Amino acid sequence: MRTLRQINAVYEHIIQSNLNERIKEMKLASLMREMERDYHIPLVIYEDWKKENEQVMALYRKIAKRRGL
Repeated sequence: MRTLRQINAVYEHIIQSNLNERIKEMKLASLMREMERDYHIPLVIYEDWKKENEQVMALYRKIAKRRGL
């Protein structure tokens, strides 16, 4: 399992790469799925889960925002 710092580094590498936008989108989607699996992000995110996992949610939202979600 990657740390949040490692995931953020991968994110930065993806968005700064010369890949076309469709490939970036696919790689970011894969990164989000990895986070969902490894950090047990639920399908429905309740306030108490968000409060307990603020750093996870911040990075997850950062990736989602870049994807336009």
